[in-house]
Amino acid sequence: MRKSVYSQRQKMIAAALARQRRAKGMSQAEVAKVLGRHQPFIANIESGDRRVDLVELLAIAKIIDLDVIALVRDLQDTPD
Repeated sequence: MRKSVYSQRQKMIAAALARQRRAKGMSQAEVAKVLGRHQPFIANIESGDRRVDLVELLAIAKIIDLDVIALVRDLQDTPD
């Protein structure tokens, strides 16, 4: 099994994306399609196999209506 590339903050980002995507009622494939990517791109982010950069985070957040500012506030209060 591969080791996660995520710190605690990275895990929080991945979990927030997955949680909000599900709350929005969207599948990984649906989010990926809007982004012009394949489903494994989203799966790898949510599973910890891939980090998400800021530009990708903003694009995904827009699709799933994730409040990035609130997420950043939560991240600031979490040691890395």
